[in-house]
Amino acid sequence: MNVYTYSEARQKLAGVLDTAEATGKVLIRRKDGSTFALTPEHEQKSPLDVPAVKVDISTRELISLVRKERGKTRGWKRRG
Repeated sequence: MNVYTYSEARQKLAGVLDTAEATGKVLIRRKDGSTFALTPEHEQKSPLDVPAVKVDISTRELISLVRKERGKTRGWKRRG
């Protein structure tokens, strides 16, 4: 883990931020000995945010398949 003095961190802030992003954590130490951790903040994503799937199927075919599967799970058979 990289440890920087306050002065180093201030002078090389861009590099310190890059290091924190690459390694996950950087420590900054003051003259009085107190230490602070600098960690990158990760963007929160929804668990429902999934990548799109490209398929060669029409809307009508998709609706038909969904209705067919729903019929199986509900215990009835749809005609048509």
